Amino acid sequence: MELHDTKQTMVQLMVTIFLFILATGSSWAQSSDDVSWAKRVDTGSQVVTTMQFYFHDTLSGRNPSAVKVAQPQSSTNSLGGFGSLLMVDDPLTEGPNKNSKLIGHARGMYGQAAQNDIGLIMVLNYGFTDGVYKDSSFSLLSLNPAMQTVREMAIVGGTGLFRLARGYALARTYWIDPSTGDAIVGYNVTITTYI
Repeated sequence: MELHDTKQTMVQLMVTIFLFILATGSSWAQSSDDVSWAKRVDTGSQVVTTMQFYFHDTLSGRNPSAVKVAQPQSSTNSLGGFGSLLMVDDPLTEGPNKNSKLIGHARGMYGQAAQNDIGLIMVLNYGFTDGVYKDSSFSLLSLNPAMQTVREMAIVGGTGLFRLARGYALARTYWIDPSTGDAIVGYNVTITTYI
């Protein structure tokens, strides 16, 4: 009887392992679609997404990604050009290098909204083109106190996987050219959406 019990236990163990692999195999397949720059966690009633990517804002050269579309009629003595408005189509990449994988674009505008320091009002849509986030976007509407090391900005909505999004973005300047204003900014984003 002992040999029979051992065989039966082994068969039960093998069936259990097979069922475990079968049950979790679909989640393994789904995780292969995940991207290295973002992670989604389902808490049961909502999904929390964390992302890290880089925003490339180029004001110089033959093909700038940010162009001035308005400025005050009279000259101002403000620190950052109070009243100036720029329209942007900035690439978003996986890493800080300009040749890093393109994962989307930040499109919209920002303007100098502070008279005595550099405070940019950001009205941008961050649209993604990579992995499960393709065709999803979030909207940021917030003041960016650009001279602070880390800036926190509000996420106020989104589309696709980010429908009804709320959250925040922490921005940190990775590189800036003081003569042109060109900059690379690292973003750490936390977004909560309903299931």
